[in-house]
Amino acid sequence: MTGKKLTIISIALFLFCLIRPADAGMPKDQAYSLFSQANQSFREANSARNPEQAEKLYEKAILAFERIVNEGRIKNAKLYYNLANAYFLKGNIGKAILNYRRAEKLDNSDANIQKNLTFARSKRIDKVVIKTEKRVLQTLFFWHYDFSIKAKFLFTCIFFGIVCICVAGIIWFGRSAPWMVPAVICAILTTCFLISLVLESGTKAGRICGVITIKEVVAHQGDGQNYAPSFKEPLHEGTEFDLLESRPGWFHIELSDNSDAWIPQISADLI
Repeated sequence: MTGKKLTIISIALFLFCLIRPADAGMPKDQAYSLFSQANQSFREANSARNPEQAEKLYEKAILAFERIVNEGRIKNAKLYYNLANAYFLKGNIGKAILNYRRAEKLDNSDANIQKNLTFARSKRIDKVVIKTEKRVLQTLFFWHYDFSIKAKFLFTCIFFGIVCICVAGIIWFGRSAPWMVPAVICAILTTCFLISLVLESGTKAGRICGVITIKEVVAHQGDGQNYAPSFKEPLHEGTEFDLLESRPGWFHIELSDNSDAWIPQISADLI
């Protein structure tokens, strides 16, 4: 979670600072100094024996990482990943999941991001069950839900290349040659992955997600405290949602079980 990954992030941040425009936020020396301080605080927190001291050091690391993101305008998957790790070890599940999701959005092929995100999700209080219909779809069309966009694009190119080779073989040797079966199979696979790519790209373009970041919040049936609660129990930190609508001070959200509610805007952050 630290060691080599911090070194990689350090190199990436240094290179980014060298090539970014001069007016793109804080000076590169200040950004690099903040990053070094954050890494140092993170390492000291990991080795601290006193829980209170460790929490203060994690908080110090978090403040430095967030200054790099907000003031330095430097946003990459590894930086968000380290910020999420610091929040998780500090005990803030909501902010941890939020930043793991932001890291995942920038690089959903990183196994460490996926592993830590899954572990953080297992620690949250709310267990929102995915509807049976959606679970069935995820099982039947696993390539659409389980593979990243990069993987889908790669498989589309590979299968399309095989189709082209098979078509060339059919043209050269005739239809009786053993090229027909692999050509048909790869053509079907190419079509499946291509459709999945188009669908996911369209969905992601119009989809806004978020995470509840405070300990608990009462969800309402409308955009005001006078509306009746939507659920018997409050929603807790780390619960993820899709944003349906935004009004001044309120988010209209939909959970993974398709239930919807309104929550105060200050209780959550968007990814």
